[in-house]
Amino acid sequence: MSTVVGKSQFTPDDLLRMPDEERFELVDGQLVECEMSFESGWVTSLLAGILSAYALKHQSGGVSTEATFQCFADDPNRIRRPDISFIQKSRLRTEMLTGHVQIAPDLAVEVVSPNDSFFEVRRKVGEYAQAGVRLIWVVNPAKREVEVYRANGTYQLVQNDDALDGEDVIPEFRCPLADIFQPPPMAAQQ
Repeated sequence: MSTVVGKSQFTPDDLLRMPDEERFELVDGQLVECEMSFESGWVTSLLAGILSAYALKHQSGGVSTEATFQCFADDPNRIRRPDISFIQKSRLRTEMLTGHVQIAPDLAVEVVSPNDSFFEVRRKVGEYAQAGVRLIWVVNPAKREVEVYRANGTYQLVQNDDALDGEDVIPEFRCPLADIFQPPPMAAQQ
């Protein structure tokens, strides 16, 4: 993540008017560029696809990799963009289809990229928890593990042959880590 230099203060409306707004978050009035490595993008696409297929099949809610959230009571101008978000069907509204989503997602997923700092990832986890996100997954492709944070303050490290569990947020959803940490198909080495 890197801060963009230019205008001294940006607003949520400024972010919506930007042609490439999908690459930014808004923190303390500053644009923060979100960059992803190929590996992180690959893992994000695999997990988002698995979550989306499950949500569609069970009509349980909506999954997005592009949604921006303006749901932080302590800073109404903060905009965060989880790598993946899920909102339960009972909470989805038509007005959420445009602009920044004004409620916290039920699930926020951050997929760690090599350029993400430990501090920034922890800051996002804290912000999501304070905003009311019920389940947070921090997916680390390099370590092949997922940190799970719950609204009740509990924490779990999911590794090896374990599976992600949607708990009461996405009931009956389970995804073996092997399904999201599989490598992309590669050309044979010469």
